[in-house]
Amino acid sequence: MPLEPITHPLLDRAGVRHGFFTRQGGVSTGLYDSLNTGVGSKDDPAAVAENRRRVAAHFGGGPDDLAACYQIHSAVARVAKAGWKGERPEGDATVTAAPGVICGVLTADCAPILLADPEAGVVGAAHAGWKGALGGIVHSTVTAMEALGARPARIVAVVGPCIAQASYEVGADYQDRFEHHDAGSGRFFAPGAAADKRLFDLAGYVLWRLEQAGVADAAWTGQDTRADETQFFSNRRAFLNGEADFGRQMSAISLG
Repeated sequence: MPLEPITHPLLDRAGVRHGFFTRQGGVSTGLYDSLNTGVGSKDDPAAVAENRRRVAAHFGGGPDDLAACYQIHSAVARVAKAGWKGERPEGDATVTAAPGVICGVLTADCAPILLADPEAGVVGAAHAGWKGALGGIVHSTVTAMEALGARPARIVAVVGPCIAQASYEVGADYQDRFEHHDAGSGRFFAPGAAADKRLFDLAGYVLWRLEQAGVADAAWTGQDTRADETQFFSNRRAFLNGEADFGRQMSAISLG
């Protein structure tokens, strides 16, 4: 099965190669069926390596051209001057001005963000769970792109498939924490099934953070990873189903 990543008009118009890959088109089996790109999963390492090779090949490159961090839910954004040849420094975003470098992030409910300033020739990929989004990964990524010559007013960004608000129940204390950190962020929480529960709009919050960072235009692709088992891996779904592990899908962007 050929890889058929989700793309978006904002990044198409920017003229950059990009894709939010689904779980389809790989060689993994069982819980990891089939395009599991998560090195940290308990999947067969050879299958994961082949899946990552397929993603890189979709961009016309190889695994050595990937620049994807060992993700730690931080606000750390890395600059890649060349592919990392299998190295995975800690962080949650990668930006580059070098053609051929494939900036990638792994997700399984968290929000992947792909960004581009086509005029400056700078692209980036960021991983934003609630902790990274609150902690500043969006601003760090935009700042790292600025250091390479990008301007926020020219950057376009797309938030890829992630857990949607209807699927993302958290404790009421999350709303208090967000409001304390970011006045006005309470609007991204809705009542949950119980008085001490809330439903969190991760995609909406990330889009707001992109707006705060001065990004010119941003959108969400709209898919709910927890709800669509055919297309996406989901940490929350795996936990609720009592599964031992889960796969990770990759989102990636390159200047060509």
